[in-house]
Amino acid sequence: MQILQQNLSPSDKVIWLHCASLGEYEQGLPVFEKLKARYEDHKFVLSFFSPSGYEVRKNNPITDIVIYLPIDRRSAVNSFLNSTNPKLVVFVKYDLWPNYLQELKRRHITTVLISALFRPSQPYFKSYGSWFKKLLFTFDHIFTQDLESKKLLNSIGYLSTSVSGDTRFDRVGNQLKTDNSLDFIAKFKGTKTCVVAGSTWPEDDALLVDYINASKDSTKFIIAPHNIDSSQINSMLKKIQKPTVLYSNYKNEALENKSVFIIDTIGLLTKIYNYADIAYIGGGMGASGLHNTLEAATFGVPIVIGKNYQKFPEAKAMLTKGGLFSIDSREALQETLDTLVKNPEKTKALGQLNKDYITENKGASELVMAEITKLY
Repeated sequence: MQILQQNLSPSDKVIWLHCASLGEYEQGLPVFEKLKARYEDHKFVLSFFSPSGYEVRKNNPITDIVIYLPIDRRSAVNSFLNSTNPKLVVFVKYDLWPNYLQELKRRHITTVLISALFRPSQPYFKSYGSWFKKLLFTFDHIFTQDLESKKLLNSIGYLSTSVSGDTRFDRVGNQLKTDNSLDFIAKFKGTKTCVVAGSTWPEDDALLVDYINASKDSTKFIIAPHNIDSSQINSMLKKIQKPTVLYSNYKNEALENKSVFIIDTIGLLTKIYNYADIAYIGGGMGASGLHNTLEAATFGVPIVIGKNYQKFPEAKAMLTKGGLFSIDSREALQETLDTLVKNPEKTKALGQLNKDYITENKGASELVMAEITKLY
């Protein structure tokens, strides 16, 4: 708590933002930015549960203090809330901490949940889930991503809810307003077709490496693994039979002569999608969970994913629209990628479907802010 005591005074008006990890931070960022602009005289405290969020965003320009959220024990909760004394609290998507939420309610501190997504199978909506239901009722307002989630909340008597949509659409849409150029990626790609595989897991890599090794054309491949542990990277290197370069060593290599670029660092993937003609998004071949497909979609590229995507409405929507493809085997991956690589005009048109989908769904952060300003 020392960092809080050193940087906050009793007279400060504080807004506390909580995210489980980096993904939730990126999802909440459009709202955070608008809060910062609207409440310029406030100090902002950002908390994370996961190191993936804290380590990457501990020096972000939005907030004044970034911390790991202290453990959910009453003594720690009271100490944290006494030190911050927040006037407004924003949770993103999930990661609901019972003692924190109950104490915020007891102290009458305005607390909202944004970008929430619910399913009938969750305990909130089961006969045995009364304890879980109580957590939802600690929020002053819940902003859901879709109408189905709002209906589920209404079914248990929670009415302070509205459909705002998914704030990630605003986040990825704003990405197009920034400089996404990476000279070394441009040099690597040249004029060749480029397949970018982002946030891949071993189940994804096994299929991709087989495809890369069997590829007989001049297609370039960029792989950004979810886990950049050196042992995993080295294992992949041993299996790839094409000229390959690592990000950690690219300055010593002739990039134009390489076929595969492995990104053994974090923080570059979003900009790398700018150079993709086709994107493969990892996580869907195993049980780890599909990674963010919207980051690639905003650049207008068709997307290939694994077989497990049922919990991701954006993936289902893009699949229905025709810009996303789900594969369940090596053969399916080969057929899908071959078709996309060999038909560049069709591939470009399919990618545009995804870009249009992003454009059509922007605006969630504006809806959230309109309601928050009524509450606080």
